[in-house]
Amino acid sequence: MHAQKYVYLNIAFHMKRIILLLILLAFSEYTVVAQSIIIFDKTTQHMGFVRQGDTLTFLYKFTNTGNQPLIVSDTKVECGCTEVDKPADPVLPGKQGVIKVTFHTNAAIDRQDRTVTVISNAQNSPAVLRFKCIVLKAKKA
Repeated sequence: MHAQKYVYLNIAFHMKRIILLLILLAFSEYTVVAQSIIIFDKTTQHMGFVRQGDTLTFLYKFTNTGNQPLIVSDTKVECGCTEVDKPADPVLPGKQGVIKVTFHTNAAIDRQDRTVTVISNAQNSPAVLRFKCIVLKAKKA
């Protein structure tokens, strides 16, 4: 009888370990699935020919297709001629947001191919946005 009680205790111990393992596995799957995802309508914009001294503004619309709020924490640009306005508040799942980029062409000339790196809590972060143009010399007055 003593051996039979030991077998039941052993089985109960192993069942508890299996249940605990299943619970941990279920929560780890949830953390992998529960994320924000940033999807841009367009990641590259072509502005064609512009004049030196022009100020160009680009809007990059995006959607949070994930199931958690999206937080754009930072942006990185190649030079001080580019300014970026990012959403101050989290973008909720299924909602849209906008990244506004302003490019000052005062010191630029010829072909320009610039990038803006968007850093967020999204599963597919960082995202790289690009804009292109050809800056012609300013017209003489």
